Amino acid sequence: MSAETTGASNRSIHIVTDRKEQDAENYRYWHSRPSYERMEAIAEIVRDAYTMKGINLDAQGSKRTLVRVQRAQR
Repeated sequence: MSAETTGASNRSIHIVTDRKEQDAENYRYWHSRPSYERMEAIAEIVRDAYTMKGINLDAQGSKRTLVRVQRAQR
């Protein structure tokens, strides 16, 4: 069952009573989206998770020391 929302948005609300049906719908939706849109959604979720933990992503730096090792030519 779905009901269209009002306005210029093309979003809809789906009421799902079966968990497997909901998982299948989510799978179909995300596979219909282009890869760049899926990556943007992942980045947004990660930013939100760090924000909820109180971590400022802009202030983070590398926690490891980077070392460059030159190898002899073969």
